[in-house]
Amino acid sequence: MMRKTKILQLLPELNASVIERNALKLAKFLVQSGYDSSVLSNGGSLQETLESEGSRHFTLPVHKKSLFSYRTVLKIRSLLLKEQFDIIHVRSRLSAWFVHRALEQFPSQIRPKLVATFNSYYSVDAYSELMSKGDALICPSASMKNFVLDNYPLAKKKLISLVYRGIDSRKFPYGFQPNPTWLQQWADESHFFRDKFTIAIPGSISSRKGHSDFLHILYYLKQDGIPVHGLIIGSVDSTKEDYFSRLKNSIRSLELSDDISILLDRTDLREIMSVSDLVVSCSMVPEAFDAASLMALSLGVPVIGYSHGVLKEHLKALYPYGMVEAYKKSTMRLKIREFYRLNQKPIPLKNDQFTTEQANNKVIEVYQKLLLS
Repeated sequence: MMRKTKILQLLPELNASVIERNALKLAKFLVQSGYDSSVLSNGGSLQETLESEGSRHFTLPVHKKSLFSYRTVLKIRSLLLKEQFDIIHVRSRLSAWFVHRALEQFPSQIRPKLVATFNSYYSVDAYSELMSKGDALICPSASMKNFVLDNYPLAKKKLISLVYRGIDSRKFPYGFQPNPTWLQQWADESHFFRDKFTIAIPGSISSRKGHSDFLHILYYLKQDGIPVHGLIIGSVDSTKEDYFSRLKNSIRSLELSDDISILLDRTDLREIMSVSDLVVSCSMVPEAFDAASLMALSLGVPVIGYSHGVLKEHLKALYPYGMVEAYKKSTMRLKIREFYRLNQKPIPLKNDQFTTEQANNKVIEVYQKLLLS
């Protein structure tokens, strides 16, 4: 019986972040594709699902550096010697730090290939540069790839692949319609803005997401005579309570209390976006992955957003009409006003290129190239 290729993904924890869910999806895909899949992390809410889908999980405190980190490094080294993984895929700078320490003076004949995924526009320093010391690098957008090549000299000598993160097209099908029960519940919940032009801004509630810009855009759209109603959809981290308080104060000071609904911790984001007239992104930083906007585009819902980071690439491919120069609130307002007044509103193209299946297949291609090198 042929030995299966052994893949180890390493990340700090296994909870509900986008990065962690992507690791879970890849692990499931690896198992279905005939690989031996494992994950090393500090554990978390997704661990049970991971194991039920056929992957193994190794639990070590790799979520933070501490006085005991050297012990953890030794335990990782022992695990790598025992399991002899073919490929280790690190998904954070901390993961890279642990792995590089564990691989120091590692026997060359059993040394695994190392893959690193850049998940953010990291600071340019020695700690971040650890990510570029792998055998292959994965970037989730062309803008991220350019950033890596511009700032980490070692990257130019490595196999570097562009692998867009994707959306599960089965969960976010083009032209999706909510079921009648949900529609009735939404009709009851939204009766006071039923006839309004609804604009949704999904995502965690923080200054990075540009909610302040969103409020000012709504304010001036009202001055234009547009019957607008904003939907702020997202969760509030415990560290963002002060920002959330300031946001609510701004809503009151701009006299938008009747024109905005704040929908916290919703599990029906797909449904809400599908019945919204428009989704916007006012992100104040270029993002490596804008999941909510891509979900909306995949559903066929128009998105207008600050076109930087990966959203610029999504919009250029699927909905170029929605591209607005970053940080230009006035341009965003004019674009939304124009969109509202159009009789024939442009709709996104069907998303056939930014899908989970394509992303996972491309990651496997990276693995195969490394194993053949």
